[in-house]
Formats: sequence, structure tokens, C-alpha cells
Amino acid sequence: MSREHVERRLTAILAADVAGYSRLMGVDEEGTLAHLRTFRKTLIDPKITAHRGRIVKTTGDGLLVEFASAVDAARCAIEVQQCMAEQNASVSPGKRIEWRIGIHVGDVISEDNDIFGDGVNIAARLEGIAQPGGVCISDDAHRQIRGKVDTAFDDIGSQTLKNIAEPMRAWNVRLDGRIPSTAKPSTFDVQPLALPDKPSIAVLPFQNMSGDPEQEYFADGMVEDITTALSRIKWLFVIARNSSFTYKGKAVDIKQISRELGVRYVLEGSVRKAGTRVRITGQLIEAATGAHLWAERYDRDLADIFAVQDEITESVAVAIGPALAAAERQRAIRKPPDSLDAWEAYHRGLWHFIKQEPTENQHAKPFFQRAIDLDPNFAAGYYGLAMALVGWLALSLTPVAGMS
Repeated sequence: MSREHVERRLTAILAADVAGYSRLMGVDEEGTLAHLRTFRKTLIDPKITAHRGRIVKTTGDGLLVEFASAVDAARCAIEVQQCMAEQNASVSPGKRIEWRIGIHVGDVISEDNDIFGDGVNIAARLEGIAQPGGVCISDDAHRQIRGKVDTAFDDIGSQTLKNIAEPMRAWNVRLDGRIPSTAKPSTFDVQPLALPDKPSIAVLPFQNMSGDPEQEYFADGMVEDITTALSRIKWLFVIARNSSFTYKGKAVDIKQISRELGVRYVLEGSVRKAGTRVRITGQLIEAATGAHLWAERYDRDLADIFAVQDEITESVAVAIGPALAAAERQRAIRKPPDSLDAWEAYHRGLWHFIKQEPTENQHAKPFFQRAIDLDPNFAAGYYGLAMALVGWLALSLTPVAGMS
């Protein structure tokens, strides 16, 4: 391969083929080929051109298309599939021509108007797991597209793709906001995610109330920093930024987010800029009850934007830890003793212990012991029991708030 004609670049790749092509050809070869030519000429090729795509190569039943933007690739794919669904509405299921489409953003090698590399291979493998009439995209493509395309996505989790070394997270595109009739339902639609056995929180994208698109970067950076800071609290389960950002720009119910992400708590906020000043608000909400556990407002000068981000991130993380610990203790108190898990039993014991009374200390010991019995690897249970056994000496020497 001559280096003079080789170029490496990052691009959006769309791979498409016809589901059940061999079967269709076996039933009506001439009719299938005629319909494919018609669809290409009147629908697919014009859509690709309209969205600034370049057809790299074609096969009998497939296409490889390159786009400069993942957004253009997604819009093209969605419009093609919507139009094909309309065309197939009056056609019997056994005779329908249904495309499967995969989209990935990745590194490719270009030579003589052709492209090669893992980026192409991944797009082709995603197309292979797409449902007939559906669009399947990689996590890399999803990050580029979310919030910019008027549709929703279903997380189908980590997928093992043929000849791709590492499993990859993938998403199904909802057409017209609905799952295609042939698509596998999302796990979110089947049942809520189970809550983890320790406090869990999702930091939602902060709302930009400035009307200034530039503040999107500031708001998103703030959320990412807060998520990272909270993830350092060992006893707290923090939902990854990628999952939380699927709700960016959407009006959603907190209880719905709790069900879909499997979290007990949600942190949401807003950013508003006026001149060189910025106002940031945040509030911590218990998802099951909608109760506000903590809220704060920060007014700062934007002379050093990164210093502002660091300062507020630290302030939020420091404040939320004790607020969550207190909420967990209250939550444990409300539950019947026989339904407590290890974490809740520990906090039930802690609630008694911090009252600093001899009788309460005696009440705390069985709860700490139960936490150990439920989970022998739960270090906090041993920590609590040791404090209760030592008694007043432990109270005077050991901080107990938050277990950070």
C-alpha cells in the first residue's frame, strides 16, 4: 500500500444491508432487484446526498457510506427507515424489503476512495445486530448524537461483536419516538433496574438558562466534575455520566429516572450567566418521595472559569456526602427491622449509636452484628460494632458522620 495515497482520519460510518436478502432473492429474484434499484434511485441515494454523505462502496444487498458528522449519518438513517416503513405498510411481511443500519464514529484508513479499519468493521457488525427496519449505533456515535437528533435511544448494553476484540456498548434508535415493531424491547421497558445495595445517585445534566450555547460546555463540565468527585465516595454508587446524559434536554419525571437508572437519589441543577457573573443552583432529591434533601445556590465571578468549576465541585461534593448519609439513616429507621439489608442495618445501628446514650449503644450492637451477618465482607458493619463495643472512648476519638 503506497503511503502517498493513504490517509487516516476520524469519520462517521454508516453500514446498511437488506435483511433476509437471500430469502427474498429465492422467492422473486427479478422483482427484488427491481425494487432495490427503485429504492436506491428514488429514496436512499437522494437522502444520502441531502445529508452530505458519500457512498464508498455497494454490494448486491448493502452500502457503506461515509459522513463528516454522526448527526448527519443518524438523520439520514432515521429518514430512510421512516420512509421505508411507509413504503412497506401495504406490503405483506414476507415480501418487504427492510434495511438494517449500523452507525459508528471511528478511525479509518482511506485509500483510493475506499476506507478500511476497525471503524468500518464495527459499523458493519452493528448493522448485523440491528433489527430489520431499525438502526443500531455505537456508544461513540451516541455521545456525538444525543441531544442533537429529535429521537430517543434504547441502551442494549455491552455487545460482543464478531472479530472485534473488546465488547462494545450499543444503542437502538427509536423511530418516531417508538421502538420499531420488530425490535427487541428495551430492558427499561420490561422492568425497572434493581436498586444497588448501597446509596445510589445520578447527576443529571444541568439546565443552561442563559440562552448562550457557550454555557453548555461550562454546565456539562460542571456535571462531569461533580460526578467524578462523588464517585470517590467509596460507600456511594454513582451512575456514569454517559447514562445520565441520555436525559439532556428532556423533561423527565424523577421517579422515571429512578426506575430506569436504578438510583435512590438524583442531583439536578441549572446554570445562568449574566455578564461576567454566573449563578449555579443544585438540589438533591430522594427519587421515591420527591423530597428535597439539600439545595444550594452559588454566585461567582467568571474571571477564572476552571477555578469556579473546581470550587463549586468541591463544595457540592462536601455537602452532599453528609446529606446522603443522614437520608440513609432516616430511610433505615422507616423500614421494619426484618427487611433491612446490610447497609441499612449499619445505618440503623449508627442512628442509635450517635445518640451517645448507654441504652442506645446497646440497641446499636445487634444492628451492626446483623450487617455483618448479612454481608461478612461489609467493612462498615465491623467498624460500627467495634465502636459500639468500645463505647464512649470510640465516641470521643472517632468521627462517625458520613463514613466518607
